[in-house]
Amino acid sequence: MGGLFSAEDVGETKASNVELMTADKGYDITIVCCSDSEQARYWQDRLEAAKGRAVPSDSTVVAVDEDWPGGAGNFLGTLYAWTKACAALKAKDRDLKAELKAGKSVALFHTAGKGTRLAPLPGAENNNKPGVKLPVPGGSSILESVIRQTGAYAGSRGGRLSVFWGDQIFVPSVSAAYSPHHHADICCALGPMPSAEEWQARGLDKYGCIAATADNTVIKQLEKVGHAEASAQLEGRTDVERVGPSLGSFSLSADFLEALEGGFAAELAKKNGKMDSDPHLWMAMTLAEDAYAALMVKKEIFTEAEAKAHHARVTKLISGFSSPTCSGMFGAVDVGMDMSWWDYGMLKLFVKNALLLTEESEDAKLARQFFSIQETSRVCSESSLGDCKVDEMSVVSGTTSKSGKITASVTSDVCCQELTADGAVLVGVYAKKIVAGKGSVAYNVVDESEEGIVLRENEVRVGVFTLEEEWKEASSWFSSPEKGLPYFEMKSNVQETDGGKVFKTKVHGNIMSFQEVYDFNQGVDVTACATKAQAAKQALRESLK
Repeated sequence: MGGLFSAEDVGETKASNVELMTADKGYDITIVCCSDSEQARYWQDRLEAAKGRAVPSDSTVVAVDEDWPGGAGNFLGTLYAWTKACAALKAKDRDLKAELKAGKSVALFHTAGKGTRLAPLPGAENNNKPGVKLPVPGGSSILESVIRQTGAYAGSRGGRLSVFWGDQIFVPSVSAAYSPHHHADICCALGPMPSAEEWQARGLDKYGCIAATADNTVIKQLEKVGHAEASAQLEGRTDVERVGPSLGSFSLSADFLEALEGGFAAELAKKNGKMDSDPHLWMAMTLAEDAYAALMVKKEIFTEAEAKAHHARVTKLISGFSSPTCSGMFGAVDVGMDMSWWDYGMLKLFVKNALLLTEESEDAKLARQFFSIQETSRVCSESSLGDCKVDEMSVVSGTTSKSGKITASVTSDVCCQELTADGAVLVGVYAKKIVAGKGSVAYNVVDESEEGIVLRENEVRVGVFTLEEEWKEASSWFSSPEKGLPYFEMKSNVQETDGGKVFKTKVHGNIMSFQEVYDFNQGVDVTACATKAQAAKQALRESLK
């Protein structure tokens, strides 16, 4: 995607933005919304321990669970997580609402969900999808990396609640620093209204798009539409200056957040209903009643009567809202048409963006800058490789091997006697011998066999550690459960298998479907399982000395 600035200018701007993505520049308060109470406990402890590395040393961490039957959706889920965080701090004699109004910066990260597209990796973390680790120095998880990245906006968002998704890292190609002038604003990649050919080439029909004026006021949020329909919806609007795909991440002023909390108090009190920000808020704010109703009926979200009633409800809330803290209601935060966007929420993209670290593109160099990987030496100091040869492309951290050859691969927390990896991704893998082909993935695997691990091209193998009591309860699921070790493995294929499509089907000879692994892990003590995994790895490390 071409922008308005030279490649050199864009590169310098991105590099400057990455410099803002450090723990000390992050938010005053970080809220993490988790799938269950065990995950909330895990993230409370992990982020407390990560102060100075993922969040500011003097910041506050509040992890909450979304105990909402059927899920709240990301709009009601945002309001609900906010109310739970306020209650948690009130118990410690703190008034979070007052702190936000006084200028504190607060970020909320949505992490709930099964992670079907990323399967089988979330299963290896006992359903703790945001805890999936990246093959980078320090073993940072996806969520910790996202928290650090989004901290680039913290300095501009005092007195606002920022809301992000927990599996995507993006680096704006325009300055991340800005002055908010709208009570709600949303991140999007804006550019001049494209031609039909450009619209198709940029794949804008696959995204919800934002249409904005010169002062970044959002005129309309467009559903996934082609150029002709987008043009028709914007017909007569001479004030539209820029159009671009929405990233979904948004922020709210303290006053507007309070108004929304009051406006949807009935749902929050009963934990009833499911609403997402795009269809239930932004579109209701920017589309006329008839257009909104037609779209909601088409999407099978509401009946026509329900859609018009919801539109009237949102319209009444907005028209009755008044606050001097911002001059506008709904605005766009431009991240630039040439932004970098690294999605780790799908298995194919996880592998693609992990291996990006081995490449020589400008995007690859930016990723290495973000993850503090030195250009002069991609083998980190905590690795011990003996006679194992490593090429100049590979990124190696926390890896121990006595012999072998690593080419165009990324490895982190790997221990073996012989390691041969070619274009592979290895994270938390312990075995006597490892052979990994192109595009293959091994994650959280402990293999005590003499032959070790052999991964064919694009093969995926993950280990799942659980606890004795869960293992005994579920042993009837298996025809031949492993004796004495509450550990099993799951397999997949990066190119052939889409977890989202086969989540409920047993594939690749697995003893369970990905859905059954999810059910098996439901409510498990994530911290205890991680401790058990670490103990098994340490025991094998000792035996290999």
